[in-house]
Amino acid sequence: MKKIQILGTGCAKCQKLADNTKQAADNLGIDYEMEKITDLNQIMGFGVMTTPALAVDGSVLLTGKVPSPADIEKILG
Repeated sequence: MKKIQILGTGCAKCQKLADNTKQAADNLGIDYEMEKITDLNQIMGFGVMTTPALAVDGSVLLTGKVPSPADIEKILG
């Protein structure tokens, strides 16, 4: 099971990234658990300075962007 983490303060872009990521993971049929991390200290602990960010299994894969579900599928695939 993949652990997908959305790093952000809960803004509209963060929510859109969560929605697009969920759609991409569902499209790929990935077994996953999604967690939203809104605490700034935790976000900075990942080395992220620009939100929203996407991390999978503790590794940050993108920051500061809201890619389409199709683009996220390429990242997750």
